[in-house]
This record gives sequence, structure tokens and C-alpha cells, in this order.
Amino acid sequence: MPDQDQAELRLTIARLRQEHEDYDAAINAMIQTGCDALRVQRMKKKKLAIKDKITKIEDQIIPDIIA
Repeated sequence: MPDQDQAELRLTIARLRQEHEDYDAAINAMIQTGCDALRVQRMKKKKLAIKDKITKIEDQIIPDIIA
């Protein structure tokens, strides 16, 4: 994979990690304020989707090594 593509993927991962942290903070705030459980569950689902995207991109960057 060219260095340019790898750099772009790393930048995307950094952005997604920040978004993941933002969702985490928002979820914690919603729980503390006693927000509707359904809304919290939806936010957690979005947070999980972001984590899945991060994992998928990391798999593209780091090649599988068969031992």
C-alpha cells in the first residue's frame, strides 16, 4: 500500500477515534442526566458502528501474517 494511502487511512482512523470518544462522552452525559434509555441505546449502537469502521480500516493497514 502506498505511503499516501496509508497516511490518509491513519488520518481517517484518528478522526473516527475522536468521534468515538465524543460519543462516549455524550453517552455518559445522557446517562447522568437520566435521558431516555432508547436514546442511549441508539447512541451506543452508533458508537459501536464507528468502532467497527476503525477496526476495518486498521485491518487494511496492518497485513495479516500467517505463522
